[in-house]
Amino acid sequence: MSLQIRNLRKSYQQGEQKIDVLKGLEVDIPDGRLVSILGRSGSGKSTLLSLLAGLESADHGEILVDGKDLVSMSEKDLTAFRAQKISLVFQQYHLVSHLSALENVTLPLEILGRPNGEEKATALLTELGLGHRLHHTPGQLSGGECQRVAIARALVVEPKVLLADEPSGNLDVHTGDKVMDLFFEIAKKHKITTVLVTHSESLARRCEKSYRLDEGVFTEV
Repeated sequence: MSLQIRNLRKSYQQGEQKIDVLKGLEVDIPDGRLVSILGRSGSGKSTLLSLLAGLESADHGEILVDGKDLVSMSEKDLTAFRAQKISLVFQQYHLVSHLSALENVTLPLEILGRPNGEEKATALLTELGLGHRLHHTPGQLSGGECQRVAIARALVVEPKVLLADEPSGNLDVHTGDKVMDLFFEIAKKHKITTVLVTHSESLARRCEKSYRLDEGVFTEV
């Protein structure tokens, strides 16, 4: 299993009131599966994504990625593990403005000290239809092109788990549809375990399995 969630709980203190956001989530996601998580605003989707990415700490439970529990890791070990095993795609592209598309995608590999970064980045960008835009900076690219660069950057490290938070949320409908077509195609082709957080029923239906997060618990859709 690429991703296993065991009795995951998270709460926040609001004044004197304790708000239970996640109430013992349980799910197993096999290698290479594409899973969506649906939920209304405030249902805890963003909190869950932050926990799965190791950006927040759970109150209780386990998050096993490639057999390693994120919850029990030290901050140092978690940072190193996340850089190699977990990638994220957000609504915002978070590209480095003064770097070219190629340099943005190569950057994670340079940080990890991995070889052949430019070759791998070029191949991914070409696969995403950006072979002619390698040396353009984000300011010279459209929103859809910037999101494709962000997707390539997430995939170039060959993560065990890809987390996506409304990746087409900032794009117009036509551009968003094109970007998501490529997103699904490349995630399946590279057999990457993918968790897509979305409010879109139509996008959720394109995944192999969907869960709805409501009142802190999962129900299978």
